[in-house]
Amino acid sequence: MADSDSLVPYAQWLAIKGAFGKGGVPMPFVQEIFLLECHVAGTSHIAGIGDLADTVPVGELLAFVRERDNPHDGLAILICNRDSHKLGYVPQAKNEVLARLMDAGKLIFGKVEYSGWKENWLRIVIKVYMRDL
Repeated sequence: MADSDSLVPYAQWLAIKGAFGKGGVPMPFVQEIFLLECHVAGTSHIAGIGDLADTVPVGELLAFVRERDNPHDGLAILICNRDSHKLGYVPQAKNEVLARLMDAGKLIFGKVEYSGWKENWLRIVIKVYMRDL
């Protein structure tokens, strides 16, 4: 996907990836604040999710994108893999505080804790963090 077509701006990926050194260890002076753990909602509605399953191994960093114009939820937060492909959403029951933090300019992102098939549903469990300097 070209940068101009990307759901996640390149600068956001730099900010997310720049917070970690080798092996996923946080860099000095960068504080990663754990906020919550949840599953990725709506994976069964994503076209081609089977092809994307290999792009979400444990430890993979995930970008969050606010969808203020989402017709189903004005606080929607889209979750994307490293190639900016849609994986699903933060569950509606857990997105309000995260959406407000993102709207205030905070960098919120996820890290895969578990990814596996449960019958025909790709279950992805993530931990959600806020990066603070």
